[in-house]
Amino acid sequence: MRAVAARVRGASVAVDGRTVGAIEGEGLLVLLGVTHDDGAEDVERMARKLWELRLLDGERSCADAGAPLLVVSQFTLYGDTRKGRRPSWSAAARPEVAEPVVDAVVAALRARGARVETGVFGADMAVASVNDGPFTVLVET
Repeated sequence: MRAVAARVRGASVAVDGRTVGAIEGEGLLVLLGVTHDDGAEDVERMARKLWELRLLDGERSCADAGAPLLVVSQFTLYGDTRKGRRPSWSAAARPEVAEPVVDAVVAALRARGARVETGVFGADMAVASVNDGPFTVLVET
């Protein structure tokens, strides 16, 4: 499992012009990609990392600050561009495999006490954010 976590001052995701998820103020925008062999251990590890990652101002985590997360599925994080001009998506999990894993990460974050907003899996989404820093890291399990 792979995520890009960006410290933001606010972020939102819209589908068909309608906002489906948004966070205001300090928090994390998380683009989350799933590969074929991600399982329950990866779900728990990713949720813990995202919740406890000390990316916020003053080296605080979302857990420390009670800050929200906006989680958006992003299969393109597993695009392979090493050969040719067209990315290969073979490392990305198929939608029927990836969607339950993304849902499980969101559920695991909520079980830890996180306020989590989401996009819509598989939809054409417009993601907006006000990056803080900018401060962005790659998180892998």
